[in-house]
Amino acid sequence: MIKDVTVHDVRFPTAEAGDGSDAINRGDYSATYVEVITDSGVTGTGLTFTNGRGNEITCAAVRALAVHVIGREPEEVAVTSITADPQLRWLGPEKGVIAMAAGALINALWDLRARQAGKPMWRYLAELPAADLVDSVDFGHISDAITPGEAREILEQGAIGYGDRLARLENEGFPAYTTSVGWLGYPDDKVRALTRQAVADGWRAVKMKVGGPLDDDVRRAGIIRGELPPGALLMMDANQVWDVDQAIAAMGRLAAFDPYWIEEPTHADDVLGHARIAQAVAPVRVATGEVAANRVIFKQLMQAGAIRVCQVDACRVAGVNEVLAILLLAAKFGVPVCPHAGGVGLCEYVQHLAIFDYLRIGRSLDGRMIEYVDHLHEHFTDPVTVVDGRYRLPARPGYSVEMKPASIAEFRFPDGPAWR
Repeated sequence: MIKDVTVHDVRFPTAEAGDGSDAINRGDYSATYVEVITDSGVTGTGLTFTNGRGNEITCAAVRALAVHVIGREPEEVAVTSITADPQLRWLGPEKGVIAMAAGALINALWDLRARQAGKPMWRYLAELPAADLVDSVDFGHISDAITPGEAREILEQGAIGYGDRLARLENEGFPAYTTSVGWLGYPDDKVRALTRQAVADGWRAVKMKVGGPLDDDVRRAGIIRGELPPGALLMMDANQVWDVDQAIAAMGRLAAFDPYWIEEPTHADDVLGHARIAQAVAPVRVATGEVAANRVIFKQLMQAGAIRVCQVDACRVAGVNEVLAILLLAAKFGVPVCPHAGGVGLCEYVQHLAIFDYLRIGRSLDGRMIEYVDHLHEHFTDPVTVVDGRYRLPARPGYSVEMKPASIAEFRFPDGPAWR
């Protein structure tokens, strides 16, 4: 039985060094960190990534949602009871703070299940029967795009060749790209040095932030492209800062550096704007999803042909169940999934999602990469392992986001030693 839910406001001082900086944000990487504690001694952990100020609001929302799980058996908790709480629905349970809080809590419940099964999350999900996975998905408001029957067929097909795909990942790892070379707040010399080091470390796909003064973006793109070997991929990320016409004009100049994709070129909710940009900047791909609020936005982006890369976040939408819906939508529309991982704990999370997607849903590595940022992994008990630009399969039970107690104590806001 679940006897308690504890919530910690954990913040890391990243703003000063410019780590994580982009066209909109220069904040402190933070986490609404949740522990679901059972009377059996097994604890599930989950988190939602935020950018510092306001993290206390997400923490408060988790406490408001905890009433749905305390005193119940983990397998009895219906996810819909968390996401459709009538007392909170007017706050927008499928977007914003409530969805993010639900994501932290729901992910902690899935972490608990995987730990009880003694399996890493990717394996726990990948070994579930198709019927169980379909039952975990809320098809409300997306049944015009994918039905439970279609989802079950995709998952049943995913069981064919599973062993061969798993063996490939065990031998080769999962392809990745690094964002750590191109934060917007880094000076040119640091960008050049980091790109050069990334190439030496085996990276052949990197991402830079854009959306500042366009001449600066062009100069920095030239620096990074100049350090990359032939055939290496360069992605760009505007973090929603542009209007539609601005995005098209900016990419008219930045296309000279052969970007593989432009990420978040405009407002996350602007489906038609994304579609217009996608048509105008082709063959450069449009990628988005890290702050897309829910499965309905993803459905519309795919129906409109507005994106060619799906960048679902592990906790911006309401946790594993909604991620399953989005992965199935992406498979139905033939859109490769490259999950968003620019934030504390997100690399640990999304490695499991990308591996599961390849094993049971997408079944291809074409166009698939996992984002990697080289920040804050030392605070987790089961940090990611990346070798030669590829994620290695996590082996420990759970969802890999358990923080070290010492890190929670040090960086707890506002009374941890790091903040006093």
